[in-house]
Formats: sequence, structure tokens, C-alpha cells
Amino acid sequence: MYLSALGLVEAWRNQSILHFAPEAHLRELIQNQKPLRYICADICPVDASVVKMSIEAISHEDETFDFIIANHVLEHVENYPAALREIHRCLKPGGYALLQVPYAESLHKTLEDPGFETPLARLHAYGQEDHLRLFGRDVVEQFCISGLASCVRSHDELLPHVDAIEYGVNRAESLMLFQKPLSR
Repeated sequence: MYLSALGLVEAWRNQSILHFAPEAHLRELIQNQKPLRYICADICPVDASVVKMSIEAISHEDETFDFIIANHVLEHVENYPAALREIHRCLKPGGYALLQVPYAESLHKTLEDPGFETPLARLHAYGQEDHLRLFGRDVVEQFCISGLASCVRSHDELLPHVDAIEYGVNRAESLMLFQKPLSR
């Protein structure tokens, strides 16, 4: 709904898309648009149609993709700034990155401590056993350090007429959309 409200779903028909940890519903939506190129990737693929690839070392040339999707990925990777640099490198100028992550408005800064080594410690600190950080209110600033520009939008900005409860969306969670600037 959010991407359709921005007119981005229809644009996929003529685009090259890289999708990390592809969600089934979103994958189907993208495939139905018949993009020029659609690559699904994961560090540990369980489906033969998903290629093995690290978001921290994307195995494609500079400025290859119009759209990169990595929902609920960056909280799992060892070096998220490296992953963001790779996303920036592989996006065409004007290309978009959809980068949803869990974050806590109550944290001023992203919480990341290598001392949380056990699954139990990570569960208590970050809310999930395999997370390596919990992003705070600085999440947009952190993502923009890589050179991406914020296109982050709230539910009320994009879909003020849509009942969040009826559609099962979190009104407080923004659409974490970023764009590679046209000029360097």
C-alpha cells in the first residue's frame, strides 16, 4: 500500500530489482509487475531460486539496480555501514532502497554492544536472539551516512485515509525508503 501510494510498484515493470531475504507476498507482487530483472538473494538461501549473496559484499557492478529491498536484514548483519555502502554502490543514481528495520523511538542512539554475545543477552538487549543491534531514533541519520537520501514517510503522510488497525499496519512505523541522489 505504501509503495503503491508513491507510484513505485508500477515503476517496477521497467526496473532492475535486488531483493534480500525476499518475503513471499512482496516477492509475488514484484514478480507480477514483470520487472526487467529481479534477483532474490539471501546469505543462507533455502530456495533454489534465491542466490547466495551477502548484503555486505554485493556481487554486482556499480549502479546495477534501480531498487534494492532489504527488509529486516540490517539488524542481523555484522557490519551494517558496509552493507549500506554496498547498497549505495549498487544503486543507479535516482534508485531507491527500501530498508525496514526494527527501531525503538525511546532510544536516542542505536544500541549495539559486542558484549552481548549470547542469544539470551541479545534477546534481552535487542528483542530477538539473532539481532546484533537495536536501531534508535538516529536510524535515518545512520542510513544517510552512506550517501543515501531520506525519503522516509509516515503512515499518516502516505495513507491518511487507511485504517491502520483494519489493515494490520503499525501507524507509528515509518516507511524506511531511501534514494541514491542523481548527482554525486
